This record gives sequence, structure tokens and C-alpha cells, in this order.
Amino acid sequence: MEEGWRRCAVMEDIPPSLFLSLSFSLSVYSEYLDIWDVDMMRRPEELNKKQHHTELFNSDYLIVRRGQEFQVKITFNRPYNPATDKFAVEFVIGEPPQFSKGTYIPVFTAKERPSPWEGRVTDTADNTVTMGITPVADCIVGKYQMFVAVVTPVGIRRTRRDNSRDLYILFNPWVSADAVFLDDEKERQECVMTEMGIIYHGAYDDVAERDWNYGQFNYGVLDACLYIMDRSDMPIINRGDPIRVTRKASAMLNSRDDEGVLVGNWSGDYTYGVAPTSWTGSTDILLSYANSKMPVCYAQCWVYAAVFNTFLRCLGIPSRVVTNFYSAHDNDGNLKTDIILDENGRVDRGRTRDSIWNYHCWNECYMSRPDLPTGFGGWQIVDATPQETSDGMYRCGPASVKAIKHGQICFPFDAAFVFAEVNSDVVFYSRNKDGTMEPVKVNRTHIGRMVVTKTPGDVTRRDITDQYKFPEGSTEERTILEKAEEYGCQREKSNPPVADVDLVLPTLEISRGDDFELSLEFINRSTQHRTVEAYISGSVAYYTGVTSYEFLFRNPTVKIGPNQSVKESMMVEFKNYVKHLVEQANLHFIATGKVKETGQIVTTMKVITLHNPKLTVTVSDGGKVNEEMTATVEFTNPFTFSLEGVYILQHRRNSCCLFPV
Repeated sequence: MEEGWRRCAVMEDIPPSLFLSLSFSLSVYSEYLDIWDVDMMRRPEELNKKQHHTELFNSDYLIVRRGQEFQVKITFNRPYNPATDKFAVEFVIGEPPQFSKGTYIPVFTAKERPSPWEGRVTDTADNTVTMGITPVADCIVGKYQMFVAVVTPVGIRRTRRDNSRDLYILFNPWVSADAVFLDDEKERQECVMTEMGIIYHGAYDDVAERDWNYGQFNYGVLDACLYIMDRSDMPIINRGDPIRVTRKASAMLNSRDDEGVLVGNWSGDYTYGVAPTSWTGSTDILLSYANSKMPVCYAQCWVYAAVFNTFLRCLGIPSRVVTNFYSAHDNDGNLKTDIILDENGRVDRGRTRDSIWNYHCWNECYMSRPDLPTGFGGWQIVDATPQETSDGMYRCGPASVKAIKHGQICFPFDAAFVFAEVNSDVVFYSRNKDGTMEPVKVNRTHIGRMVVTKTPGDVTRRDITDQYKFPEGSTEERTILEKAEEYGCQREKSNPPVADVDLVLPTLEISRGDDFELSLEFINRSTQHRTVEAYISGSVAYYTGVTSYEFLFRNPTVKIGPNQSVKESMMVEFKNYVKHLVEQANLHFIATGKVKETGQIVTTMKVITLHNPKLTVTVSDGGKVNEEMTATVEFTNPFTFSLEGVYILQHRRNSCCLFPV
């Protein structure tokens, strides 16, 4: 029998934490209703978790979703008489809980006394009452304490605090009244329930894949996600609003200004932490942060996006990781990425500050946007990678994908920044000796070349570029860009004459350790001879476009006959750049030149991704649950030198990652 009751005169005005203990002899009150047991029906095989799609959580607690009924069984000392017996189930979250703020919720069974959440008796059997409780579809998301209170002639008696009766209430994309409702079961299964994902990287014409274990149902992850909100000092009453939750979380997933989860590092030196490419899942990161209370080292954009994806799916907000190939980082809102050339047509690296990321990963989450005009709900961009501040903190979003596509960059939050990431122009400027600059070439199709995400229920990629922008050069695209200009974005209006000489660099698939031939083709489309004073540069570059080391430079003078083409070939040897390779190293080639006869500037760029050696995994035959198995991992060393200190990281789906120390 339960002992040690608490009492209060008016239960909705005074929170349980303020109740005074009352000792008494239970035999005196034997004629009144008394509580013997409360069954939260929290086991995975029971109806609550099955009906609420939470049976995969590795947790002993009851986990349910808002806007949907769950059940608890209460056993009394005698059969319950609804005509004379009065009891309530109370839910408490935060300190101090208050009825007026929705942090103290009494749920009654009597219809004459309305409850904030709906409650009803669904079954009675002997001394046991089964009560159905439906949290409102916009209630606070988090961990609640539960109490049962009984009305007696001397006041209200309620159960003592019992951790086993705590429960978690999450967002509910299965219920239409919830702001995160997603009316597509295949998308829900992928964007809420799927634990394994694929993150795309590399180059748009040479896309690579990275497996990631989101692990949103793993032990301790839910508590770690709630800790992130606690650490941010986010008011409890705001934690039912997915707009506020995702905006706050986009700041908390990075550590730039709030001691958040992950420390970014693009330097190539990861001495005091874990290299970003070594992570294969979110669980270790989140548990480390929750346990140590310290930011975790290190992350780059896909790590931020992957861990953010875990946070969102864990709380019940549909989400996916998106990759934008050739992503512009525009910090001044002018929709231009500037490349400065000197008077001879060579890239002036000292004055060229802008860079183009080969790819950039962010998240999309699904929700309604009551703060925006009708039609701009649905997928929203959120980005935890610390690029620029928004309202004084390093965060981005949520920004409506539909608003980006239709040029409505005045809408909150950070739509103008995201718009520039997929729509900027690459402008080549020629810098004269007197310091003046004039545009000599404008590439309006390079940025935002392709936007992809994982296909729901499959292991293939899905091209969603059309959700972000209209086809390049279409009437709709021009209209949208004009609309963006009305909101303050500045574009390059000039249209320099197109040169009659084209430069073409080939698409190559190169593995680490390969020597290869690079051929630059000069195509003369005129009926006259042309002479090009060319500059060919090859650099090791980070995936963010920042140059690490220039290993190749040629400045040939090329003569081309009318309507003819000439190839300038050169050998690129691995030994010339191997010592300067960095994390996710790419080879970035840029060729520029000046046509002697016309003074026109010609340019072309190409990013070549270096492929790692393939791994072959062989598993022993006859594997059984709880029995030891042997896995053999093989690869061929592509280099002319020995590798030492090689280690393997393994995670679900038997995917392995290989890293030399």
C-alpha cells in the first residue's frame, strides 16, 4: 500500500512540490478511496508505446506523443464509484509549476469539471481503473512528473514523488492538430523513425556518400536532447513551439557563443579532439556533451547537420539532412561571389576573399508556419553550422523552403542568407593598375548546382533542387531574382560580352595515390586566329573552397586557329601534393587567361574529389544472435609508402571507415 500522502486545499493553485507531508493512520480513512498502485503501461510491447510510435526508444519510461490518448491503470483499495469518488491525475513540468502557464495540468474524469487535457475512464475491473489521457496537441514537450490525487473530507491526498511514473511527451507528426503534422507515412517513417542515414558530399558531378547512425532511440539520447534545451535556458513554456525549439537548437548545436554541443574546426589539426571524419554517429557526441557538460571536439558542416537531425527526430520533429553543391557563403547580402583577376587575367589570391563550398549540409524540418502567410509551411531550413550571426547568435532558420523558391526573403528567419547560398552569381572582376575593377565574366548557374537528400525508404539520393529554385534561365527564375532585389539584395546587373574562346577542363575520377594527366582544351569559336595568354593553377583545397597549397602553376601562350581547338596537357603527380593533403582534400583547378586580339577574359574552374581506397568486408558464415562472428576488412594501399597506425570505425549496416593515424 502507498504511504506518505501530500495534501492541499485547491490542487490547481498550489503545485505538488509545495505540498506539506501529512502523516496519518490509513485505517481512519479506510472508507475513502485509497491508491494502491499506478501502472504506467510503459513496456514496449504494450499499447501506449506501440500506438505512439515510441516502442523503439531504449528507455524504461513511458514515452508518448502529444495530441493522442495514452492510458494508465490505477489500482484502488476498493472498487471505484464515479458517483461519489473524485480523483485526478496531475502532470507537472518545470519549476515552479503553474496552472496558468501550462506547467501544472490536473486531468479530471468528471465532465462537469473540464480539464486542460482530456481525461476519461476507459475501463474498470475490480479495483482497477484504466484512464485515458490526451495531452493537447500544442502542449509543452519534455519530461513530466505524474501524481494521482484523491479528494477526501480533510483535503486532497496525493501520491509521493516516484521517478518510475515520470513520462516524456514528444511532438506528434501523426496528429493533424500538431504543428509538425506530416501527412505522408513514407516520409514520416524516413524522417522520424529511421535511425540510419546517408549524407552526401564530394562534388556535384562526383557525389560521395557517408553513412551515419542518428541513433535517436538509443539509451540516454532523449535525455541529452532535453538537456540541450535546459542548457540554453529556454523557457519551459516555449518548448511546445517547433519554431522556437528549432531556432534555439540551431544555436545550441554549435559552441560559438553559448557553450553548445559541438566545436567547429576546419584547420586540419585535431590534436585535442576527434577529427570530424572519424565520427560515424550522433550518440557518442550527445552523451559526451550531456555527461561532461562541455562542448565536444570537433565538427564540420555534416557533423552539425547529422547531430541536429538526431535532436529533431528524437523529439518527434520530421527532419532530413540536405546537401547543397557549390554553396555560396554570402556575408553581405549582395548575391555575388567575387573572384578578382589582375590585369593579365591571373587570379589575385590576395584580394579574392570569397570562397565557394564544394558542398554544404544543413537540415530541413517539417512544420506549419502560423507566423507566415498561408502556403509557406512545410519544409523549413535550419542550420547549426556557425557561419554568420542571426539576432546576435550563430544560428540559421527556420526559413521556409517555399519562401526561398519564391524570393520571399523578407520572411523570418534568415531567408536572405539561405537564398544567397543557392542563388548567388560568380563574378570575375579584372583589377586595373589604377585599382578600379570591372566585371569581365558572370556565371549565373554555378552556385546551388544541385540540392539532394536521401530518398525515403531507399538508399538512393533524391534531387530536390526544384524545391529551392526554378530552372536556371527560366522566366520564373528571373522574376524571383527581381523580387529578391526589391528586398535589398544586390546582383551584378552587367552582362559582359561572351568571349569567343572557351576553356574546358575535363571531369576526372581520381583516387588517392594516382598520377594523372590534366588536359585543358581551348576552343576558338571565331573565324579568326586567337592567342590566349593563360594561367593554369592547381591547389589543394578544403571542401569549403579555401586554398591550402598551390602545387601546380603553368602560364602557356596558346595559339588557336579559326574554329579549331587546342589541348594543353600536363602531368599531375601525387608526390607533388601528397604532403599538403588535408581533411576531405580536393584538388581545385582554375584556368584563366586573356585573349590577346580582343582583350577578353576567359575562365574555367573544376573541383576534383580524391577517392579513398575501397574497403571489402567479409563476415564469417553461420552468424547467430549473441554468438561471436569474425569480420575481415581488406583494402589495397594505393601509396608507394607504408601506412602505420591504421584503425577502423564500425557501426550499424556493417559500414566501416578507415583512417590512418
